[in-house]
Amino acid sequence: MKSILLLLSTFFIFISESLSQSNTSQQAQKFVIVLHGGVGTISKSMPDSLKAQYLNSMAEALTIGKKILQQGGTSLDAVEKVVRYLEDDPMFNAGKGAVYTADGSHELDASIMDGRNLSCGAVASVRNIKNPISLARLVMEKTSHVLLVGDGAESFGKKMNVEFVPNNYFDTPRRYEQWLNFNKQEIKGTVGCVALDIYGNLAAATSTGGMVNKMPGRVGDSPIIGAGTYADNQTCAVSCSGKGELFIKHSVAYSIAALMKYKNYSLKEAANEIIREKITQGDGGLIAVDKDGNYIITYNTSGMFRGAANSSGLFEIKIWE
Repeated sequence: MKSILLLLSTFFIFISESLSQSNTSQQAQKFVIVLHGGVGTISKSMPDSLKAQYLNSMAEALTIGKKILQQGGTSLDAVEKVVRYLEDDPMFNAGKGAVYTADGSHELDASIMDGRNLSCGAVASVRNIKNPISLARLVMEKTSHVLLVGDGAESFGKKMNVEFVPNNYFDTPRRYEQWLNFNKQEIKGTVGCVALDIYGNLAAATSTGGMVNKMPGRVGDSPIIGAGTYADNQTCAVSCSGKGELFIKHSVAYSIAALMKYKNYSLKEAANEIIREKITQGDGGLIAVDKDGNYIITYNTSGMFRGAANSSGLFEIKIWE
């Protein structure tokens, strides 16, 4: 009798473990990726040709990230590659499309964070790095530091053999015109990406050219971990866009994770509360994804360049509501 009971007990344990592993496997196959190309006063009367350029660029970037996750790549690789693509696209205020500072040059910032262990890296006020997001990742992986700035960041970049470009590489006619007319326009541009991979790991990345006509040396929230970028497997991954000073003051990206962790807020509740109560109307937005694959895109401006895709077949690109 004892041997029969032992056999039955072993059988039920085996069935239970098999079901558990099956559920875990199904859960782990889920992936989500969300990107943004900045918020601001985005006119719905923009020419159809310009709108098409934005939509096509974001679709290309989103496809890159989705394929990486679909093929078993990591969330960290996906967010870096998506942001790197957007840095190379002159349509967005990051990398090639960076806005002008007050002295007519370009200074770029970027950060990246791995939700598995809170590893992170960032660079700020770099002037000759073609892809700041990749240098930020190298800071995370090859140094014991989190943030390198200016000449120090570029010196490290030389050691890492990243691609350098002259500062005028970032010049574009459209950004030059915006600089000349900066009092008539409000440019809040940043690019970013958050992702959950099939292994259950979260990551976030953000890159920017900053504010048009900013003082040389000004640094916003994009390279500040906890302000413009944050990722923690226990809660969520966040990338922000808007008036950087506000996002720094309110530690926006981390605050969302904190509300989820300590007050049991849902991702939607946390993100909406922060944007509505801490960020003044017209000054920003964010994208975020949580550990369960829920995502949110929220902003209080007239529009936000954004896109989202997941393992269930979702693939959408939008600018306005």
